[in-house]
Amino acid sequence: MGKLLVSILLLGSLSALGQQDGPALPIDRDSELVERKVPGDLSQKYTGGEFDYGVDRGEGMNLLGRFLRWFLNSMGEIFGFDVSPAVLLVLEYIIYSLMGCLALYLLIRMFVRGGFSSLFTKKAPSILEVALCERHIEAIDLDALLEGALRQGDYRLAVRYRFLMLLKQLSQREVIQWHFDKTNMDYLREIPPSPLRQEFQKATYLFDHIWYGQQPIDGPGYHQAEHRFDSLNRLIP
Repeated sequence: MGKLLVSILLLGSLSALGQQDGPALPIDRDSELVERKVPGDLSQKYTGGEFDYGVDRGEGMNLLGRFLRWFLNSMGEIFGFDVSPAVLLVLEYIIYSLMGCLALYLLIRMFVRGGFSSLFTKKAPSILEVALCERHIEAIDLDALLEGALRQGDYRLAVRYRFLMLLKQLSQREVIQWHFDKTNMDYLREIPPSPLRQEFQKATYLFDHIWYGQQPIDGPGYHQAEHRFDSLNRLIP
């Protein structure tokens, strides 16, 4: 208690000395007070975007907001219109919403399809077009269609009909269950592991390369593909 009392007395003494040493401030009692008046045209004088301190100038905006402001301002200068900050904010929110929907779609597709690579791959096109998909493959006269394609020199179309004839034979032998909406990979999974499956995979690759890849093919090329299909036919039980 003695030390505390001494400390309080010492602080009080230093405060008193500080007040005595400081210079006394003079009091001005003679100057006249003048009332300053605001001009009536002040609101018209200080108008424009540079005096609107409630608008974000872009220093705190992200890259998208800055680009959007620059783009709209450029369009306004070209076509002679002005975009208000409220409209700019609404457009920015709309873009954010679209980006969020796109991100959600990609996530759903990735998890449903299984794997990140499914985002960049699409389902292989079905083997038949609309003109043929309404009929069962066994009801189509593929031999007549093949002869017509060969007479016209359309060897790509002839390869297509030869591959359809192969699927028709596999379906008749109950090796696969044919359906117009199935893909070649679907048929490949239906064939059990065997030399037939290996040859079918090679024939599928050849057909996809020529038909879906839109690769040009001449007569000799068609005969080579035909030889591949004939070899595969001999493996069908």
